[in-house]
Amino acid sequence: MRLISLITALVVAAALYGIVFERDRLLEFSGVKAEVDANAGDTDSGQLIDPDTGDLDVDASSVLPAGTVRVIAQHSIAQEIDSAVFLRGETEAMRQVEVRSETSGKIVSAPLRKGVMVEEGQLMCDIDPGTSDISLRETLARLAEAKARLPEAAARLAEAQAQVPASQARIAEAKAAVPAAEASLLEARAGIPAAEARLAEAMARVPEAEARLVEAQSRIPETEARLAEAQARVPEAEARELEAEAAVPAAKASLAEALTRVPEAEARLAEAESRVKEAEINLNAAQKLEKGGFAAKTRLASSEAAFEAAKAGVQSALAGLKAADSGIESARSRLSGAMAGVQTAKSQVESARAGVQAATSQIINAKAGIQSAQSQIQNAKAGIQTATSQIEGSRAAVESAISAVEGAKAAVILAESQLEGALAGVQSARTGEETARTLIQAAQAGIAGAEMDITRLGIHAPFAGLLETDTAELGALMQPGAACATVIQLDPIKIIGFVPETQVTRVNLGAPAGARLVDGREVVGTVSFVSRSADQLTRTFRVEITLPNPDMSIRDGQTADIAIEAEGDLAHLIPQSSLTLDNDGKMGIRTVSAETTAKFLPVRLLRDTIDGVWVAGLPDTVDIITVGQEYVTDGVPVAPSFEDVIQ
Repeated sequence: MRLISLITALVVAAALYGIVFERDRLLEFSGVKAEVDANAGDTDSGQLIDPDTGDLDVDASSVLPAGTVRVIAQHSIAQEIDSAVFLRGETEAMRQVEVRSETSGKIVSAPLRKGVMVEEGQLMCDIDPGTSDISLRETLARLAEAKARLPEAAARLAEAQAQVPASQARIAEAKAAVPAAEASLLEARAGIPAAEARLAEAMARVPEAEARLVEAQSRIPETEARLAEAQARVPEAEARELEAEAAVPAAKASLAEALTRVPEAEARLAEAESRVKEAEINLNAAQKLEKGGFAAKTRLASSEAAFEAAKAGVQSALAGLKAADSGIESARSRLSGAMAGVQTAKSQVESARAGVQAATSQIINAKAGIQSAQSQIQNAKAGIQTATSQIEGSRAAVESAISAVEGAKAAVILAESQLEGALAGVQSARTGEETARTLIQAAQAGIAGAEMDITRLGIHAPFAGLLETDTAELGALMQPGAACATVIQLDPIKIIGFVPETQVTRVNLGAPAGARLVDGREVVGTVSFVSRSADQLTRTFRVEITLPNPDMSIRDGQTADIAIEAEGDLAHLIPQSSLTLDNDGKMGIRTVSAETTAKFLPVRLLRDTIDGVWVAGLPDTVDIITVGQEYVTDGVPVAPSFEDVIQ
């Protein structure tokens, strides 16, 4: 069939070429030109025979100049065409859905037959619940159990948090004991040189006592002089004794005053510790409120600053308590010194009296003086032993102080480890509380899932419509995704069609539209949708028309001829064969201009009919070249023969 069409086209093209360009040769070959020459002398009538057409009444001035091409043209006047866009389409249900199951189970409801009307929300398929209720009750039990665990976890968290301040206080206490132990160590180490000095002094007294023995033996007269001197010293020693006894009450008063400062320092320490606990409680509350968005960060910073200030107050109170203890020790040392001064003064008095007695004895009996000197030697040696014992005691005190320092540092390490344990307990308690809350959330999610499964047991109509299929049969086993039924809505109903891209701008939303069904019925509706995207294959745009269908007599899928109301337009009805393309590929026609030359004019195709095509974009009146338009270009002179003249 294609070969025959090609041959026919070639024959027609050859015939047109011969008629237009080889006309003279054809006429000469057919013998028409000889007849024209025979009649050429008949000039009385003023008519000539056209050598090209053989017609009479052709003016002699019609002889064509060189380069002029004869064409056949048609005089056309623009007409206003009807204001409708015609399409061919089909009816379509307004809504159609295949309702499917979301869970598995056996159908326990009687089926609804196709063709039955259903209301929105009407039960179509009821599925046996099976173990769904048991699963729901089991999940509720898990939720109750998880909620019961939450208070216990919260109590453990509170208990663990309460242990943290005590551990911190123990750390502060242990750290405060370290300086005191170090001070005791320094004091013990400082006592060793004093004891060694006393030992040296005692050892130095032995030769002196021996020399005194020799002197006592050799200088009895001098002893008598000393007796007088010793007797003179007794009042001085007694005065010193009175002075030392007078210093004792002042030392006792200082000790009493230092002792009174201890309760005050302990009270300040207790107050500072209570402020620490209060600041810590406020800090925890501020942190929780800030995390929940109920408090500003400034309040949290203020709580942190108050907590640090309270801890600094505790350190200050501890320092005050330590200072009070140091004052007590100092007062006791002064009291001991005063008492020792009293004893020394008494010893000096007694020594002076003893000197008097010794001198008296030396005077009375020289041997008694010698024995006294020997006794002094023994006392000096005893002093050496005492000093040696004091040195050993001081060294033992140093060892004890070192042990106390190490014990204080070990106490700090122990208190820090206890704090770490308390913090670990807090973290563990928080983890337990979070676990309890997670279990609650999991149980709540399980309940929601079980309740959702129960709600999915009933499959309801999503909208009011007509059953296109039977619902699932009683006893049928449903699986997720299995079809229950198909529901369609036919009132209102849609008629869909596809508009060419050349006419889509003429179709507006809300425009009245009509359709003729294949059974001859005519229906009326309005345009409810015009697609903004063209079909990739047909390059057409989907149009939907909505119309009422209360009796549901219009079915889904019926063929319909559609007419959509649109604005009218001036157009020319021309033969489809007169359409051509310019060098740029634009579709148009070639016309005869006022200067009798060919001119290309672009056109816009409106409609294709049996009688020709309606085009727009041309002047109201135009001379269209219908034959020979492919053999001329713009500006080529033409000699048109109009179809109405030929006819």
